Amino acid sequence: MTKAEIVDKVAAEIKISKAAAAKALAVVTGSITDAIRKGDKVTLIGFGTFSVAARKARKGRNPQTGKEIKIAAKKVPKFSAGAVLKAAAAGKAAPAKAKAKKAPAKKAAKTKKK
Repeated sequence: MTKAEIVDKVAAEIKISKAAAAKALAVVTGSITDAIRKGDKVTLIGFGTFSVAARKARKGRNPQTGKEIKIAAKKVPKFSAGAVLKAAAAGKAAPAKAKAKKAPAKKAAKTKKK
């Protein structure tokens, strides 16, 4: 799916213009990019998490000459898929959400009258 196809789908789904959908998509991707640039994580529950991973410096080989070269350390963007996205890729139904347990009601503190 291309960016243009996503814009078309968003515009049709929520009944807005393609220009507005394109602007909304640009704001979302821009916000994620800005957060990654700062080194922050962006978590979209169920979809996944965007973060920055640090790669160490290492030695590699030039495939044409076979000569050993140094590869510098760098930071790269990383994406970890969430449970719902993993289930969709596997062709399974979305995992059921765990129900939150209710905390027992607190008893009112009794005050002694003198």
